[in-house]
Amino acid sequence: MFTISRIKLAVIAGTAAVAVIAAGCSSNDSSSSAPETTSSTGASMPGMNHGGTTTSAQPATRTDFNAADITFLQMMYPHHAQAVEMAKLVPSRSQNPQLITLAKNVEQAQSPEMQQITTLLQAFGKGAPSATMGHEGMAGMMTADQMTALEKLSGPDFDTMWMRMMIEHHKGAIDMANTELAGGGNAESKAMAQAIVSSQQAEIDEMNRMLGKS
Repeated sequence: MFTISRIKLAVIAGTAAVAVIAAGCSSNDSSSSAPETTSSTGASMPGMNHGGTTTSAQPATRTDFNAADITFLQMMYPHHAQAVEMAKLVPSRSQNPQLITLAKNVEQAQSPEMQQITTLLQAFGKGAPSATMGHEGMAGMMTADQMTALEKLSGPDFDTMWMRMMIEHHKGAIDMANTELAGGGNAESKAMAQAIVSSQQAEIDEMNRMLGKS
């Protein structure tokens, strides 16, 4: 009886060992073939493919443009942004109703054009433009020191400096617009350029009259 019992125990133990080994192998096989997953927080788990495409640049939805159009729009956006910034200084620093009205017209004309520029650039596959794109040295743009000096003035001194600065600013915009008219390919960009030439030249003439110049 004792010998038979020991034999039975040995057989049972051997069978259990084989089952444990088989279970271990099954677990390893299933983990190696399981699909990659993410954690509950959405983070990638080890072994996942981390490749992907950037979302900052969108595919162009239009083809009716050239490099001159892109340059014009990308430079005109910060140029307009500074003009709008200058226009917003006027109501709190000037007592000249004519200048206050002129500044309001500048803001009302150029703010919508900035939105149009953004829309066109995105349609051309370019990212949204920036108001500070490092174009301080481009035609007509005021330096940071000039803007600081203007902000410190008020009354007639402010009016005179503002108009002189805006005349130069407008001249720079007209130069860029004429370049677009000569080399651009997009009809909407060129229409904007023509509008800039017409409206800003009229404002230059008005400011020159206000400054007592011919």
